[in-house]
Amino acid sequence: MGNSNLVLDIHDKPSTKIWALLSLQHIFAMFGATVLVPILVGIPVSVALFTSGVGTLIYIVCTKAKSPVYLGSSFAYITPLIAVLAFNTENAAQNYNVAVILVGAIYVLMSFIFRFFGTEWFYKILPPVVIGPVIMVIGLGLANYAMTSFGLVVGDQVAIDWQHVGVATLTTGIIIAITIYGKGGLKLIPVLIGVVSGYICAALLGMIDFTLVKEAAIFSFPEFSVLFSKGMTVNWEVLFIVFPVTIVTLSEHIGDHIVLGTIINKNLLADPGLHRTLLGDGLATMFAGIVGGPVNTTYAENTGVISLTKIASIYVIGGAAVGAIFLAFIGKITAIIQTIPTAVIGGVSIILFGMIALNGVRVLVENNVDLKNERNVIMIAVMLIIGVGAAAGINIRIFGAPISVSGIVLVAIVGIILHQLLPNKAVAYGSNNLETTIPKEEK
Repeated sequence: MGNSNLVLDIHDKPSTKIWALLSLQHIFAMFGATVLVPILVGIPVSVALFTSGVGTLIYIVCTKAKSPVYLGSSFAYITPLIAVLAFNTENAAQNYNVAVILVGAIYVLMSFIFRFFGTEWFYKILPPVVIGPVIMVIGLGLANYAMTSFGLVVGDQVAIDWQHVGVATLTTGIIIAITIYGKGGLKLIPVLIGVVSGYICAALLGMIDFTLVKEAAIFSFPEFSVLFSKGMTVNWEVLFIVFPVTIVTLSEHIGDHIVLGTIINKNLLADPGLHRTLLGDGLATMFAGIVGGPVNTTYAENTGVISLTKIASIYVIGGAAVGAIFLAFIGKITAIIQTIPTAVIGGVSIILFGMIALNGVRVLVENNVDLKNERNVIMIAVMLIIGVGAAAGINIRIFGAPISVSGIVLVAIVGIILHQLLPNKAVAYGSNNLETTIPKEEK
């Protein structure tokens, strides 16, 4: 039976006349975030677009076309992937490929574990009071990068470039204005509008060199970095960099599907099932790792589009995926993206990284975690200071081998240990308690 609240239900096919426009709307919604991640990490935008499209199609197949989710580049892995690339510059390419593949492989493994053993054990280890601060640290750990890109954090002997700061401020201001005052479709793409506005301003001020755009071909092949194409040596320590973040983003995956399910009035954790959604996300990310793309994740922006338009058609999502693949081969577009000045990136980063941190706060609020309880206060306080203070990572030795532990890894470990050691575990789940925190899924 169709959902009467939706204009187009999951398996409803739109008319040919509006199909492309509906899919284009989803492309606009995901575009800003999907291309910003590779820019920040330092990988080709064309590859991110390609793996985003192909990954979404993989997800659709794995979920039997029952879940209208679009997969795009994950912000949660910006810091870990930058750390992976810097870990050993000689093996940077293969380390990056393997790290992303490992993330996908963990998702695939977890899909089977959740399928046969349920999710209760997961929430016993990682309650909201641990997950929330870890997500907050992911965003706050990028604060220095954002302020440097914004132009307000410079070296001792370097003067602040106020033109640079002005463009960054304009970009931030426009995103804020569209988010607060925008109407209809504009409200869905504040980041894209902010980037375009900042870019135009920077161009008028002569801050952009268009040589790359002029020399770019109209059509070009994405710059794939295929697994082991640049060497066979891998530093397997990269697993320690990405693993803790992967465990945390599993909870985000679950949460995103619960939110979407509420919008379309369907329990996606039961049908197609959490095991299938995780499998699709994992295989999509493994494919991205093989060709040098970023980690994929479910996109709240596209969920927002479905909420506003009441169009949940899988045909529309599939059309957006095909469109992203097509854009990956348009050389002029990817060249323009590569010329986006640092000032514009800084203006966007101020908001986006802050919103990542606020997602952690949202985890605490939505689970009604008591912030007056001493146990919760102590855990959150300790985790935040350790995570932010060690954002750049700490260097330790394990069996004589040097290991760099990021702030995210450290705070996740500290949170898990504190939760197991401190008494009265029940308060960590908020007033919802453990039973209501665990999503109902297919057994």
